[in-house]
Amino acid sequence: MTSRSTTSHARRVEETELVVVPARYVGRWIAAVVVIGILLMLVYGMFANERFHWDVVGEYLFAKPVLAGLGRTLMLTAISMLIGIGLGIVVAVCRLSANPILSTAAWAYSWFFRGTPLMVQLLFWFFLAALIPNIGIGIPFGPELLSIDTNSVISPFTAALLGLSLNEGAYMGEIVRSGIRAIPPGQTEAAKAIGMSRLQTMRRVILPQAMRVIIPPTGNETIGMLKYTSLVIVIGYSELLTSVSIIYSRNFQTIPLLIVAAIWYLAVTAVLSVCQFFIERHFERGFTPVKGRKPAAPAGAASVPGAVAGASPSIEPELEPSK
Repeated sequence: MTSRSTTSHARRVEETELVVVPARYVGRWIAAVVVIGILLMLVYGMFANERFHWDVVGEYLFAKPVLAGLGRTLMLTAISMLIGIGLGIVVAVCRLSANPILSTAAWAYSWFFRGTPLMVQLLFWFFLAALIPNIGIGIPFGPELLSIDTNSVISPFTAALLGLSLNEGAYMGEIVRSGIRAIPPGQTEAAKAIGMSRLQTMRRVILPQAMRVIIPPTGNETIGMLKYTSLVIVIGYSELLTSVSIIYSRNFQTIPLLIVAAIWYLAVTAVLSVCQFFIERHFERGFTPVKGRKPAAPAGAASVPGAVAGASPSIEPELEPSK
């Protein structure tokens, strides 16, 4: 009876077994068709509209004034980011310092430069001579050893560099500070236990681990800095957008020349994005497992009897001899 009831139960299960049908995701296909249709319409409109003047775009894309402006844009971006990153590290360390004067000064710096518009800062540095006609070097509250005309020092490039780098230093300070705070306190305690100073701990232990947190927003800030350089048009520095604006003010081809600037901005942004990807992957080593690769054996595993490479050694309990 038992075997017959089991057989009949199995037959009933087979008869009532449901057929699994994969989900069709109709909404996804509709959304994909709509997006592709919109993209095709945009591409067709761009190339079918003669007012885009693609011939003018091709004529000025590699023109010498445009390439010179692009070079100045890249130089201004690189120098401003280097100074901003250096200032950001100093501001972050001061913000985390136990010294209340340093932490308060770093907070005030960050508050001021993040709280005022970048264009206002650029204009302020450019018109600094109206506030300080001469820059004096000497003993504080004492005799002046050297006096320099402010207009001869604060050129459009200097004003652009000061405005961009000081503004970027405030934002990078918050980025670096968040990366440092993401490291467990045990790392600092372990470094102190082996006799490292605070500077050595920060340089050799904390910052290398914090880089995986710092790099992504720093890459975004670099791309943002590339675009922020276009604001220096208000102080007359001849970067990419300024060079393009000078050209279209003469030939009145405004849209084609703006397209030229947009193409170069997009091209440089693409290169920076690729560089950011490889830098992130470099600092992710040891945190993210690589597909298809087994974790390495722990150090010293080969010296353990019976240990196999790539596997943890097994320790079997010894049997006590019977009495």
